Amino acid sequence: MSDEILISQSILRNGIKLLHRRRVGEVAHLALMVNAGMRDERPDENGLAHFIEHLVFKGTKRRKAYHILSCLENVGGDLNAYTTKEETCIHASFLKEHLGKAMDLFADVIFNSTFPENEMEKEKEVILDEINSYRDTPADEIFDEFENLLYRGHQLGRNILGTIDLVSGYSRGDIVRFHKSHYAPDRMILACIGDVSFEDFRHMAEKYFADCEGDAVPFERVPFTPLPAKTQIEERTSHLTHVVIGGLAYPYNDDRKLKLILLNNILGGPGMNTRLNLNIREKYGFAYTIESQYNAYSDTGNYTIYMGVDPHSQDKSIELAFKELNKLMTQKLGILQLSNAKKQLIGQVALSNESGMNDLLGMIRAGFFEEHIETLPETIAKLEKITAEELLEVANETFRRDDASLLIFQGQEE
Repeated sequence: MSDEILISQSILRNGIKLLHRRRVGEVAHLALMVNAGMRDERPDENGLAHFIEHLVFKGTKRRKAYHILSCLENVGGDLNAYTTKEETCIHASFLKEHLGKAMDLFADVIFNSTFPENEMEKEKEVILDEINSYRDTPADEIFDEFENLLYRGHQLGRNILGTIDLVSGYSRGDIVRFHKSHYAPDRMILACIGDVSFEDFRHMAEKYFADCEGDAVPFERVPFTPLPAKTQIEERTSHLTHVVIGGLAYPYNDDRKLKLILLNNILGGPGMNTRLNLNIREKYGFAYTIESQYNAYSDTGNYTIYMGVDPHSQDKSIELAFKELNKLMTQKLGILQLSNAKKQLIGQVALSNESGMNDLLGMIRAGFFEEHIETLPETIAKLEKITAEELLEVANETFRRDDASLLIFQGQEE
């Protein structure tokens, strides 16, 4: 297997896992992911994981906020971070000769952040603005609200940003406690894609990370128990009605995951030729926007169909969406249909992987679930073996109407 495909792995003595893939080019990409996110918060800690993601850039024992932000930007690099329901990640892209500089910065902000109180108060305002902005955008808000409906009563059924009341009241002690409890080295992966050898990458990782320490804390998550489907309608003042149809699906490491990814791509993936787009938007002009997604977590997952429609077209659009789901459950794909669907997905995955950062973030998340991380050729080989009968089986396991939940932000009819 060539260096451009091979994914190398190692573990530092403190438990940090290393992932590396060599890729020819002047630009390198580095990411550090912590297996801790919103799901790991207590009810009175909602929003803390996201808050910490903001605060790690606000000062360390060695650097002030300005020096953190300027460290890579001064050499043309790009530094960013994000929080999900199960992970927190910082990542950067830069010229390959600055890999050591990036590693030094990452180790500093993850293990030596001081969480200054004056910066904390300023960042609270930023996050409160983020919460209010999100509430003003129903096309974004409805996805989180749908997961709140689907996972109601469970940790997964909360918002990553937290609430205005909780975020406003957090103290530095709350931040330090959560960081200490969850930012343990054995819950971290450091990954790199770039034109550097694995030996050099590992040597730099040992230099900057091997002596970083954290308290060993038992890693426990409350498993999700499936709930009955539910329909919820909320009146909104917008002119557009927003609809999400969806239900539970396979977790990340399920063997059927790739089959559901292929089905989702046929149903309402990023292409303009998806069944939902052709039969609801193009044929009838009902939907301003329509798409489907599949989200996989460690022990569960979900599929969603989102539509932004005129209130007059709401009921017809919903019925047409269920009609498309029923077709996938009852009508086996023909040989040419299946071949074309596979080619489309393979092309999309290959194009996405042209972005080194996309490739890196997919690789690093897989590192938490898989001992052997699939390369692109291995994924393509698995995809090629999928049969029409297997897709029918997956569709019938996932898309049953009785198991589908429905959330509607109902706009005002004129």
